[in-house]
Amino acid sequence: MGRLSSVVTMTDNPTVALLGTGTMGAGMARNLAKAGLPLRVWNRSDEKAQELSDLAEVSGSVQEAVDGADIVITMLYDADSVVDTMEQARGHLGADTIWVQQSTVGVEGSDRVVAFAKDLGVTLVDAPVLGTRKPAEDGALVVLASGPDDAQATLTPVFEAIGGRTMWVGEAGAGSRLKLAANAWVATVLEGIADSLALTRDLGLDPALFLEAVSGGAMDAPYVQLKGKAMLSDSYDPAFALSGVLKDVDLILAAAEGAGTDLGPMPGIRAHLARAVDAGHGDLDMAATYLAH
Repeated sequence: MGRLSSVVTMTDNPTVALLGTGTMGAGMARNLAKAGLPLRVWNRSDEKAQELSDLAEVSGSVQEAVDGADIVITMLYDADSVVDTMEQARGHLGADTIWVQQSTVGVEGSDRVVAFAKDLGVTLVDAPVLGTRKPAEDGALVVLASGPDDAQATLTPVFEAIGGRTMWVGEAGAGSRLKLAANAWVATVLEGIADSLALTRDLGLDPALFLEAVSGGAMDAPYVQLKGKAMLSDSYDPAFALSGVLKDVDLILAAAEGAGTDLGPMPGIRAHLARAVDAGHGDLDMAATYLAH
C-alpha cells in the first residue's frame, strides 16, 4: 500500500461527518455516537437526518457538515450521488481530512472516486462494508478498507464503532473490488434459496421442507434460514432493498466483463431480480425476489 506523508495522527476522538443517513447510515450514526465520537449528519432528505438529532448535530448542507471535520464518511446510493455530494464539499475540507467512501460503487465508480479525491486534494480510504441493516445497527459490519497506511490509526475508533471486523486489503479501490466479489456470492445464495423453495413448491411439496432438509448440515448457513423463512412468511421489511441488489448485480456484471471473468449464473440472477423489481417489489427486502418465482 502507498503512504501519504500528509496524513497526521489526530485525536482519539476525531470529529466525524456522516453524509447519508438511510438504512445503513442511520445505524452507523448511532454506533458512532455511542462510541463517543463527535458526530455531524447530513442527508438529502432532511427528515431522515432529523431522526438522529438526539445524538448528532444535524447539518443543513454538505458544506456545514464537513467544515472542520476530521473524517468525512459517504454512505450513499451510487457513484453519481457520491461525487455530486462531495463536489459540494469542495473548498470546505481540511488539509488533513480523511474521506472514507463506504457506498457500493463498483470498479468504474471506485476509479472515478479515486481520481476525484485527488482532484479535491483529500486523502481517500475506500471502505465499503459487508452487512445490511441489522449488522449496521449492531455495529457488526465487516469493513473492507483500502487506502494509505498512515490513515489506519486515525480511523481505528471509527471502524471499531461501526464494525465487528476490519480488513485492510490494499490501495484505495481494492475494498470496492472485494465488495463486488462478496456481493456476487450474496446474490447467488439469495437467488439459490428462492429457486429451491420455488422448485420444492412446484414439485407439489411444502417449500418449508427444503429449509428443514438442509438445516444444520454442510449446505446450511444462517443466511439460508434467515432469507428462506422471510420468503415463506412474506416478511419483506427492507434490510437491503431488492432494487439495491439489482443495482449491485449490474456493477458485478460490469466488473466481470472488464476483468474477463465468466460469471455463469449471474445473468440469470439479474433477470430474476429485474423481474421482481418490474413487478413493483423494488422497495421491499431482497427476499422479495421470491414473489416473482
